[in-house]
Amino acid sequence: MTMNMMPMCKQAQALPNVQLSNIGGGHSHNLLDVFNPRRQKDKVVIVMGATGTGKSKLSIDLATRFPAEIINSDKMQFYEGLDIATNKITPQEQRDVPHHLLGVLDPNVDFSADDFSNVTCLAVDSILNRNRLPIIVGGSNSYIETLVDGYDNMFRSRYDCCFLWVDVSLSVLHSFVSDRVDQMVENGLVEEVREFFDPNADYTKGIRRAIGVPEFDDFFRYGPFLDDETRAGLLERAINEVKDNTCKLACRQLEKIRRLRNKGWSLHQLDATEVFQKRGKESHEAWDRLVSGPSAMIVRQFLYNNKAEVTTNAIRVPVAIETAALAAATY
Repeated sequence: MTMNMMPMCKQAQALPNVQLSNIGGGHSHNLLDVFNPRRQKDKVVIVMGATGTGKSKLSIDLATRFPAEIINSDKMQFYEGLDIATNKITPQEQRDVPHHLLGVLDPNVDFSADDFSNVTCLAVDSILNRNRLPIIVGGSNSYIETLVDGYDNMFRSRYDCCFLWVDVSLSVLHSFVSDRVDQMVENGLVEEVREFFDPNADYTKGIRRAIGVPEFDDFFRYGPFLDDETRAGLLERAINEVKDNTCKLACRQLEKIRRLRNKGWSLHQLDATEVFQKRGKESHEAWDRLVSGPSAMIVRQFLYNNKAEVTTNAIRVPVAIETAALAAATY
């Protein structure tokens, strides 16, 4: 069923078990504004990439250069709980940047791509009404595709989108993902998932679909009845399955991004492979040189490509962040 953007936003308010931070009043534009080709569109930045490539880090880097708020688009990070398993950005890493749709859903409910589109519409409008830049970030590319291209391209009709793609060579990324899973285990992954274990759980619904949950089922279900060696073998197998499934996810995400590019999406590709091949200071320098710095330049050009537009009421975001962006030019 085709539906227009305004009813879609209103529908989002009725979604159960969703708590959106700082959602304010609706957008001031009406439908005539949306379809007016002369009206300057509001601007939205969308950060994409496979799991583990640094999307969250980039979104924070941008939000500290341009006054912005972040909307999570990772479908497993929508849910409360399992912060280690779902690799949620920590409060310290958020650096006081407001985040939306992060850890707000009951773990047992389903949240579809259409639900995401509805609620994200509200969040984007609310952020724009505070004269801030919405940055949508996450690895659930099918959800982003539904948001951007769904409902007869209503989102594109209303918003001008800048797509940033953080890319890493798969061979390098797979090695990093394996090491990251080991670090997650050290940080308490097994204990976290154990507390969440339910022998009657449905692994096709809610947060239990997340990689790192169903893989441990046999270990939790049968481990207490086994000898130490067999139990250790089950644990090792579960951890290896988490690594394998995460690598497979990265491949699927990359394939999806390439399909979107072939579909005509204008994606700014940022190759971060060198960042992952270096360590310490050299890695940080490579990140600034290859990813963070170029992304800031792309966003600055995206926001200020027409200086005359800054004075119009339709460009609320550039008006609010012009000073910050100019200052960032010497960052």
